[in-house]
Amino acid sequence: MEENKLDGRQRKNIQVGKYVEVVQKQHQSSGELTDGLVKRILTKSTNHPHGIKVLLDTGEVGRVKWAYEED
Repeated sequence: MEENKLDGRQRKNIQVGKYVEVVQKQHQSSGELTDGLVKRILTKSTNHPHGIKVLLDTGEVGRVKWAYEED
């Protein structure tokens, strides 16, 4: 899955329903990643230096580190 990683700092790489890995606020220092499907995109700008903020289908909020292309 390594070859189809997309940069999570660009809003164009993220769509509702896409599989992503995010860093939650409480895990910023450790860099622990949480994966899930995007339920809603919370960041309005086209890019963000720390990652686009999203709401996952699990209800967790975080900034996208990586988005994945469909195989």
